[in-house]
Amino acid sequence: MHVRHLTVADFRSYSGADLPLTKGVTTLVGLNGQGKTNLVEAIGYVATLSSHRVATDQPLVRFGAEQAIVRAAVVRDERETLVELEITPGRANRARLNRSPLTRPRDVLGTLRTVLFAPEDLALVKGDPSERRRFLDDLLVQRQPRWAGVRADYDKILKQRNALLKSAAPTLRRGRGGRRPVLAPGEDVESARASALSTLEVWDSHLAEVGAQLLYARLRLLRDLAPLLAQAYADVSAASQEAKATYRSSLHESVAAAIAEGEVPEVEELRQAVIDSLAQVRDNEIERGVTLVGPHRDDLVLTLGPLPAKGYASHGESWSFALGLRLGAYHLLRRDLGEDPVLILDDVFAELDAGRRERLAAMIVDCEQVLITAAVDEDVPEALSGATFDVTSGQVSARD
Repeated sequence: MHVRHLTVADFRSYSGADLPLTKGVTTLVGLNGQGKTNLVEAIGYVATLSSHRVATDQPLVRFGAEQAIVRAAVVRDERETLVELEITPGRANRARLNRSPLTRPRDVLGTLRTVLFAPEDLALVKGDPSERRRFLDDLLVQRQPRWAGVRADYDKILKQRNALLKSAAPTLRRGRGGRRPVLAPGEDVESARASALSTLEVWDSHLAEVGAQLLYARLRLLRDLAPLLAQAYADVSAASQEAKATYRSSLHESVAAAIAEGEVPEVEELRQAVIDSLAQVRDNEIERGVTLVGPHRDDLVLTLGPLPAKGYASHGESWSFALGLRLGAYHLLRRDLGEDPVLILDDVFAELDAGRRERLAAMIVDCEQVLITAAVDEDVPEALSGATFDVTSGQVSARD
């Protein structure tokens, strides 16, 4: 799998740009702020419909423009597919495959797979649990695009349930202070409370049904990823300490302990565990007006040897761990798909010492397509020679 050509219009700093690409290594060289990362960000967006740098689409559209357009010609098994995306903040984005409109933009997912490593990935080790949850869920979708729908369904259910907890909290509280419940004409407190509890139980069921599916998929993914992470970390760091990732669940203690030991309960067992756990924390949820159990409250615990990576790993070890996660993801997708995803390394080599640079280069030199951004040529190991483009003030020019 590789990208043969990228075109952007009104994307980030570019009014327009064309980038012809080939198999092998391509390096974009330019000082910070010249626009090289914007180009690989556009390729990543085609694969995931999201940016590795920002959470919303608004910053992706050039200032003063109404929409951005990204086109990528993707080659798989000698067959080319044209992916076209229209990014319009405040309105529904649109997508086309081979000029044919799609009902939903997410229907393009799976056409291109990428694994992108960037300085922002240090947050996988040092940042909040949300960064690690996103890593797992993004990889799930790359592995099997249908999980994008499950993920979206869970987010909708969670939003609705939280809204119910906030709005119905005064009604649900019995014998407590705070705001008085708002009752319908002729309605008494007990009947209002029974109605609110009944509605909450319906949302409990929805959350458990979809949440169990998402949790099951995450656990299976982590089981497959864990040995690849350990190997990738060892290869890039040349260290003896083992890199491990374990899943910390918000479910009740007995199930959470089993999950932390690497067990993968069946979906029905997880569904019932969500229901039981929600019952245990119900009073606390009502008091706080927020859902306290489910995949959105979980974490991926990263350890080096006996110690947690967060707070104990050095800067170099943290970089190696983040690289190990991305390289592990790359090898997992390669194994599942039977082909190489596109590997993108955005300003990575400048952060690595000489030994890690050379070891990383040796690990990726045989990948079908590698896209690298660097401030100067000297940052990129000689083993990764290939096509080079200079990027200056949003202008892209190929070297002879």
